[in-house]
Parts: sequence; structure tokens; C-alpha cells
Amino acid sequence: MRRTACERGAQVARGSSGIVAGLTAAAVAVVAFLAYQASANAPDSVAAPPTSASASASAKPSTKKPEPAADPLVVPTGSGTGPRVVYALKQKRVWLVGADGKASRTFEVVPSSISPAPGTFAVFRRTGATEGSDGVPIEHVVLFAEVGDSVVGFSAAQDGSLPTPDPTVKAGGVRMTREDADALWNFATIDTKVVVVP
Repeated sequence: MRRTACERGAQVARGSSGIVAGLTAAAVAVVAFLAYQASANAPDSVAAPPTSASASASAKPSTKKPEPAADPLVVPTGSGTGPRVVYALKQKRVWLVGADGKASRTFEVVPSSISPAPGTFAVFRRTGATEGSDGVPIEHVVLFAEVGDSVVGFSAAQDGSLPTPDPTVKAGGVRMTREDADALWNFATIDTKVVVVP
């Protein structure tokens, strides 16, 4: 019995759909196998989902308190006792220390090109206003050390500038702001102890 064209087309369609279904099933099986292999070979940190404990730990804000900043009024150890001016060469800082051993004021300074070796000195001369060795008009000059033929002391430029010292010029002026120089001038009278620390 001969089949009509419609019957032949239906048979081809049924045969094609069976092939497509078979190929789809095979493709799904291959993808599933490859996914299994990939997850089996992945590192634990990638393959394993985070546990609830680790996830909650990372979500919690840190309860560790930040370290408190160092108190600048703390006087350097090994700087002696009693009323004194303490000058720290590396820190480029001065402390005005009272009889109780506590600093009433501290401030940064611009060191001179010449610095005395660490040790204990005393204020031996004060000048209200003069000209610095760099030609800058200065005020509240408090001299406390001699290095070779140069003197070392604290001062402030009258124009308030804090120039970087020229290393080629022998100068012993330790510069500070005018406000800090006022405070040091009032504190460091003749014979006041000046302790220089590294």
C-alpha cells in the first residue's frame, strides 16, 4: 500500500524529533558531567559555600579598638628631672617641662644645620631681637650651646617664616613659630636647663 506524501512527512518529522531529543539528552548529560568534574577539582575556598559562622563573622563590624595616638605632651624618657627645656633631635620637637616633670607645652621646630650632641646644657644668653646668621631678622633668641665657633639657640623669624636651613651654611638657629618662641622666651630664663636627646 502506498503512503501519501503527508504520511511520509509525518514519519520523517517523528524520526527527526526523536533524533533531536536524543542529542539534547546527550548534551545535558555531558554538561552535567563536566560541571561535576569542575566542582570536584575546585579548591575548597571556591567550591564550598561559606558557612553561616564565617559569613556572619565577616559581616560583623570589628570590635577591636584602634590604638590611641601617642600623647605629644609625654616627655621623652632619659631627659632628666626638674624644670627644663627638652629638645629631641630626631623628632624635631621641644617640650617645656615644669618642676612636676610634666610638659606644659610642646611644639615642632626646624633644626639648624649645626646641632649639639645629646647632653645637658644651660641658657647662657638671651636677645630680644637681632639678625640671624642667615640674614633673617629674628626675635626671642635663647642661646644654650656652642659647637666649635658657632652658637646654638632657639628663635623665631620676625616674619613668621620657617625656612629650611641651608646645609652649606654653618648656623645654629633652631627656628619655631612666633607663638612658640614667646612661650619658650617666658619659660627659659638664664641658667634654665636645656636637655638635648637623640
